[in-house]
Amino acid sequence: MEPLTTPLDRYVGLTRRHFFKSGAAGIGGAALASMFGNQLLAASEPPAFAPKAKRIIYLFQSGGPAQQDLFDYKPLLVEKNGQPLPDFVRGTQRLTGMSAQQASIPLAGSQFKFAQHGQSGAWLSELLPHTAAIADKLCFVKSMFTDAINHDPAITFFQTGSQIAGRPSMGSWLAYGLGSDNENLPAFIVLVSAGQGDQPLYARLWGNGFLDSKYQGVQFRSGKDPVLYLSNPDGICRSGRRAMLDKLSDLNRAQFEQELDPEIESRIAQYEMSFRMQASVPEVTDLSTEKDATFEMYGADSRKPGTFAANCLLARRLAERGVRFIQLYHQGWDQHDNLPKGITGQCQETDQASAALIRDLEQRGLLEDTLVIWGGEFGRTSYSQGKLTQDNYGRDHHSRCFSIWMAGGGVKPGTSYGFTDAYGYNIADAAGNPLTADKHIFTPGAVHVHDLQATILDLMGIDHTALTKLHQGRRYRLTDVHGHVVRDLIA
Repeated sequence: MEPLTTPLDRYVGLTRRHFFKSGAAGIGGAALASMFGNQLLAASEPPAFAPKAKRIIYLFQSGGPAQQDLFDYKPLLVEKNGQPLPDFVRGTQRLTGMSAQQASIPLAGSQFKFAQHGQSGAWLSELLPHTAAIADKLCFVKSMFTDAINHDPAITFFQTGSQIAGRPSMGSWLAYGLGSDNENLPAFIVLVSAGQGDQPLYARLWGNGFLDSKYQGVQFRSGKDPVLYLSNPDGICRSGRRAMLDKLSDLNRAQFEQELDPEIESRIAQYEMSFRMQASVPEVTDLSTEKDATFEMYGADSRKPGTFAANCLLARRLAERGVRFIQLYHQGWDQHDNLPKGITGQCQETDQASAALIRDLEQRGLLEDTLVIWGGEFGRTSYSQGKLTQDNYGRDHHSRCFSIWMAGGGVKPGTSYGFTDAYGYNIADAAGNPLTADKHIFTPGAVHVHDLQATILDLMGIDHTALTKLHQGRRYRLTDVHGHVVRDLIA
């Protein structure tokens, strides 16, 4: 299968060297770009095969939620609470510098009660009553693993497929491959919960990398101006803005005719998008039209702009309007100490709204073709970082196994995929025997980050090995040179 490209690659991606090399074909391409301009830039390559999902809402829980306290029930940890982590469990795995110097690494059983829910019998903590109520709509993946053990490279890896900054983000790849279903809103929109956590988030996490700049994520904020620098200054009316953009477009097109630089056409397209967004953004971000029953479903926080709950409600409104990729970030899950109190607060902020989003999408007929993903960049250790007491413990970073969940968009509902050992420290088979999880070799039951990314693209109708971009002499892709579609997750 040939690498999946966009019309930008084929017609507009011209340089002087390419122009003279291509001869008549180059002249034809330039003429086509001149004739169709924005239509070519807005066009998209059809999916490689029929998609199960049309859009994605990714509820990213930044900091690393502790799977042992939420989804991965481990009664043995409670039984052996305070005892040292056995050497045979850890093996040769590294520890972070935050717990490597501890005199002991005592096992820490969860302080929270677990119960099975729904016909699927999914185990969930008492911290997640609303999520538990929709357990049969969810597909849990309990055998995720990643390469990174620190926040920045781990989050970057999830969002871009590389621990090194500079690659295109997942939303940018999808915008590049599929385009947008709404010409008045960006294909990729980012929402960040206000005032959460101390782990920084960087705009490069939703950046376009080496893809065209029009594929970067656009962050919406709470407040009077949801998108920075979008509103007209005082004294500038909409007709005046239109006239200015028309003149600017003429100048840019004249420059394009001289230089054949595709970024000039992209610049024109982004100016036009910004102009249309001056009307579309105020409409979509105005939650006052929502019914009281909807706010009650999402919880009291949904009436407070910038909260996770309000952003979940806004995400549904964006999904209704055809936005391709909607990324929510909620910080604060990095509980190295005082975990019982900290994780309780995090769940109170996210549980009801996450479940409400699933219900809301379903009752509006959107869940079937909307893929919702919930999870962080890695998991937490089964031992306590710092001193373990009767009512307090912390958990360090853990990359070897953790849990996420997905819903809608073609995944199997009421499913729990993968297992961890009795200590919750390693991926295991159904009998509890540890599996050797390696990103280079696909191991059934284990899901590497690149496997998840490959599966997400598959659900969107894209072969992950075909969505590529030629950059500096090689073709790059979201999954680098790894990744396998996990068919057992797909309905």
